[in-house]
Order: sequence, then structure tokens, then C-alpha cells
Amino acid sequence: MANHINLKQSLERIHTLPAMPAIAKKMLTLALNTDEGEAQLLKLIAQDPHISARIIGLSNASLFGSPGMISSISDAAMRLGLTQIKSVAIGMATVSAFTKPPEGKLKAKDLWTHSITIASAMRTMAKHMPARIRPMEDQIFLAGLLHDIGYNVLNFIAKDISDALHERLRTTPEASLLEIEHELLGTDHGEIGAQLGIHWELPAEIIAVIRHHHMPDKMDPEINQSLARLVNVAEKMLPDLAVTEHSAQEITEQEWIKLGIDPREVGTIAEEVEAIAKQVTQLANAA
Repeated sequence: MANHINLKQSLERIHTLPAMPAIAKKMLTLALNTDEGEAQLLKLIAQDPHISARIIGLSNASLFGSPGMISSISDAAMRLGLTQIKSVAIGMATVSAFTKPPEGKLKAKDLWTHSITIASAMRTMAKHMPARIRPMEDQIFLAGLLHDIGYNVLNFIAKDISDALHERLRTTPEASLLEIEHELLGTDHGEIGAQLGIHWELPAEIIAVIRHHHMPDKMDPEINQSLARLVNVAEKMLPDLAVTEHSAQEITEQEWIKLGIDPREVGTIAEEVEAIAKQVTQLANAA
């Protein structure tokens, strides 16, 4: 119960958390359908050496096409596409707000590996969805990158509680993630992340994904549920990848149908997602 009180008090002071990094704030407002917007995006990325290096590294990976010697952000934009590098840059800048030593049981590298793998898997799965209900690619990637940001927030505001959570998840594989979280925290990482999303004025559809990615059926029916469902299914396809979440659950035929995906395509999708997971893990280990 003491954990609940301490965490509740910390969340009530959410305005004292780091502000959204200026670079991420600027990128969120950039329109990529103009030459000026494109030029501003590339300029912003080029000003941050860490983000630039990560994006160039991604663009040289076979995950996004034929591997090749990409050495500049403009070349990376040609390889990855502007919407994708915008999402990756926003995701990286956002997560950087919560990196402070020393790390606890939650490793920033592991969470980034998990998030970018889920985002990449979502992107692949979405290609099998009908165009009329398929989310925009920049939304897909950003939702995947930020869906677990509640873990970053928890680690930042209450490292001891965060450590206790991840130790419990590691040692009790038979228990439910949400049950463990509500017992230890009185809430869950989805709600914690959503509170940050509100504080940062993230787009409503991204906040909804952060809050409901483990329980998309509880979303407001007026909000497009496809993004949250993509995260949910991707995590079940790649259970506990880099971060233990007890996500190894059977995916029902109905879940595929709700995404507009023919269940007969599941075998192909599973092979594509498995290949992506291997590539991203190799990329993360090489970083």
C-alpha cells in the first residue's frame, strides 16, 4: 500500500517530470508534405548526433531494404522514408528525456529494442490490412515506439518500485502482468504512460494506444482501435522480447479479423515478424 501512496503522490506531480524535448515537440508539428517541412526535419535530426547515428545505423540494416553504405541523413531519408525517420527521431528524443544514471533492472537499451521491434512488426502486419482501415505509417511507428513509455516514467519517478516490478515479472512467469502491476503500483504502466502523454499533449490516438495496448477492447469505440490492436497482437507474436511482460498468449482468429486480416495469412505474417525480430535484435546488439 505504501508503494501505491508514493506513486500516486509522484503522479500527482506529473508536471514536474521532464518537459517533452524541444526537438520532439518541433517534429510533431512538422508537415512533411512541403519542401520546407522536409528540410526542417532533416535539419533538426542533423543537429542531434545521437539521433543521426541511430537513424543512419537503421538505414544501413537489411531490415529496411538492401543493406548499403548510407552515411548521411538525406540518404537515410531516401532509404527509410521521411515519415519513418520522423517517427524514429521523435521516439528517440522522447525516450531520451528519461535517461539518467544509474539504470535499474529496466535497461534503456532493452526497452528501445523491444519498442522498435514491436513498431517494425506492426508496420509489417499493417501491410496485410485493408487500406481503408490501415493506420498511417507514421502513426504506426510512433505508437509502437511509445507504447511502453510508462515503464520509462516509472523508472524515472520511482526507481525502487520499478525494480520491484521487473523483479516480480522475472520471477513469477505464471502471473498476469496487469495483476502484478495493480498489486504493486495500484495502477499499470499503460495508465502511467497515458498521464505523461496528456501532460506532453501527444496526439489523442497515441495516448489511447499507450493506455490500452494490453486491453484494446476497453477503448472508447469512437477511437480507432487498430493501432492498439496492432501493438497487442505484435506483443503476443513476440512474447517478452527484451522486456518481460508475460505476453505469451494465444492470438484468436477474431483478433485477426478485427484488424481486417485474413487468418489464412497468419503463417506468412509470423515468418515476416520473426525475421524482423532477428534483424532488430542483431542491430541492437551491434549498437
